[in-house]
Amino acid sequence: MQGWKIEVGQQLKRVEIHAVYGGRRQGGIGPSRVSDNVLLFTDPSKGHKHGYFDGWGDDRCYHYAGEGQLGDQKMTQGNLAILNHAVDGRALRLFRGVASGVCEYMGEFTLDAERPWYLTDAPETGDGPIRSVIMFRLRPVDAAPAVGIQLPNTPPVALAVDEVGVEQHHTERALVDPSREPYEAERREAALVRDYVEYLRVQGHDVVRHRITPPGELKPLYTDVFDRTDGVLIEAKGSITREAIRMAVGQLLDYRRHIHPRPELAVLVPSRPRQDLIDLCLDVRVAVVWLEGDAYTTITP
Repeated sequence: MQGWKIEVGQQLKRVEIHAVYGGRRQGGIGPSRVSDNVLLFTDPSKGHKHGYFDGWGDDRCYHYAGEGQLGDQKMTQGNLAILNHAVDGRALRLFRGVASGVCEYMGEFTLDAERPWYLTDAPETGDGPIRSVIMFRLRPVDAAPAVGIQLPNTPPVALAVDEVGVEQHHTERALVDPSREPYEAERREAALVRDYVEYLRVQGHDVVRHRITPPGELKPLYTDVFDRTDGVLIEAKGSITREAIRMAVGQLLDYRRHIHPRPELAVLVPSRPRQDLIDLCLDVRVAVVWLEGDAYTTITP
């Protein structure tokens, strides 16, 4: 078989790489049949439109998205070739796209021994629905220093919860797909939060929000409002549809399990929901808050 002769930092046309070392000529993962290599290609500048967010983490690993642009990714084909590379006696060779058809060799990598991969959320290609994506943690074997795209967050080993200002306008969908424009419902939600926070502060309440990063999760969760004065965690929705209310309840239950002492829960909406949805909230001990005229109405369990 062909011995490896490409130097770290060397730039070559992709067709030249495949001509010598084999592997699929398209896509990000190219297991070779003519050499003991799995060729990996990353181009963060173009990968985002397909839901791929690769980059270096604080753990000194390169976090590399698996293949599959539609639906939840599965541990098959190219993804399985990465997972089994050591057992199969193959080296992981990572290349970074630098120009049309030209790649720079970043070096040889191997999967991290303790946690070789994890799951995160990302949009399908073309800003489609959110799906589950496999992220491989590639640890350098013979590679250049960690240069290039840096991940804004690295999955922590332990739960991290801290309080941040309400003015930090983070949403979970925006963290999953930072390049997209907010939906109209999200704009209404942001205005709803802003007005309610101002109302609470006029009443003398201390208001913050939480940033929650569960163990192994790439992207943190952000609560909408936490009224520290009354100990109430509030999730806002810009609509009173069943889908919106059910989403808010689910988010609140997800957040609350990480916050101690456990807070009371409330859903903030722009107007009164229909009675069945109010009953749904009350049944799981979630209060409902909405603006009626110039005052806020609250129904508690």
